[in-house]
Amino acid sequence: MPPTDFPNARPAAKTSRPTGRMSWLLAGTSFPLVAAAVTWLLVRSPAAEAPEPIDLTALVQQAPEPADDGPDSVEYTVQRDDTLDQIFRSVGLDVDTLAELRARPEIRKALDILRPGDIITLVHANGVLQSLNRQISNTLTLSVARAGDGYAVNYIENPLETETVGKRARIESSLFAAGQEAGMNSRTIMTLANQIFGWDIDFALDIREGDEFGVLYEQKFQDGGYVTDGRVLAAEFVNQGKTHRAVWFESKDGAVEGYFTPEGKGMRKAFLRAPLDFTRISSVFNPRRVHPLSGRVRAHKGVDYAAPTGTPIFAAGDGRIEFAGRKGGYGNAVIIDHGRGITTLYGHMSRFGKAARGGRAVRQGELIGYVGSTGASTGPHLHYEYRVKGVHKDPSTIPLPRTEIPSQYLAEFRTQAEVVLARLELTSGRDTGERLASN
Repeated sequence: MPPTDFPNARPAAKTSRPTGRMSWLLAGTSFPLVAAAVTWLLVRSPAAEAPEPIDLTALVQQAPEPADDGPDSVEYTVQRDDTLDQIFRSVGLDVDTLAELRARPEIRKALDILRPGDIITLVHANGVLQSLNRQISNTLTLSVARAGDGYAVNYIENPLETETVGKRARIESSLFAAGQEAGMNSRTIMTLANQIFGWDIDFALDIREGDEFGVLYEQKFQDGGYVTDGRVLAAEFVNQGKTHRAVWFESKDGAVEGYFTPEGKGMRKAFLRAPLDFTRISSVFNPRRVHPLSGRVRAHKGVDYAAPTGTPIFAAGDGRIEFAGRKGGYGNAVIIDHGRGITTLYGHMSRFGKAARGGRAVRQGELIGYVGSTGASTGPHLHYEYRVKGVHKDPSTIPLPRTEIPSQYLAEFRTQAEVVLARLELTSGRDTGERLASN
């Protein structure tokens, strides 16, 4: 029986067909023809069913250009010791442009005066300055903009609107905390302590819980937003049951200005009660005090004001620097001669102020040094002495003479004082003699 690849197949009948070997040969040679036929049929499919040809050249020509981000805007906050040259270089601007701007006298001063915290807005394109804006003050802005081959300069005014407000507060812990709770900023609170009542009230020694104060003052707004507090127009302070009142007065001719009592007596006196800002008394004037270092009875001939290191110290009155340097147990000390045999001493300073130079004249309130712990000291504080012809006096109790408004200005003063004191009572919470809670 002839061999077969299919074991179960029945034998083929004898016919004229080719033998098994020939049959496989024919089948093998026919596969390429079939594949070619199928390929031909696919290629010859109707044109409607084939995808449209793609013009790659057209796509390349229609591709969008890269987006142009435009000029770069940089808002730079001025740091300590910055210069405009450094600022221009850090932003990548050509310093020759700065030289060009500074050559113009109408803008040189406005550019050169830099204060830490100032904000300068610079717009540039590939290092070429397009515009510069900086705020000169609360009401004035310098604007520099590129115009052709040069720059146009403008000063933009943005005036402040002023409103008069009144606030009242009751002290629970400190003057500062009470003032802030009532909505006053630190400048207004410090004005009360240093410029108005600081000669009559020792804010380190005399303040008590339950003391009250009212203030009539200006607030500044710009474009509807609060900017800062302005001048205090009138104030009242009730300290340990005693009422102190003051009003601001400025004569029409400008010859007289300052804070005065309703009777026209000046609030400013020859000496401040305390020559530094808020603190506490760590040691009072005491001729029988036991010294904390030696343990011996040794008179304490001044007042010690405990305060953090670096707290500013001011001249208590007008005078001339008699001594500034190292002085034994006083450490770094300053002595001011006020004339008429009166001198004041300030001890244990950490460092001196610029005004503390021997022989230099100083004004009341001028910075002369900073609190420290130099010399025989157990901690940072100011040791303050007041001497009359070499004799130590208690600076917290000595009488301080007042100045008065000249008689020719009294009528003008009284007219102004009546108005502002009436507004103080109405707006700061006092009505029909009753003191209301702080707003």
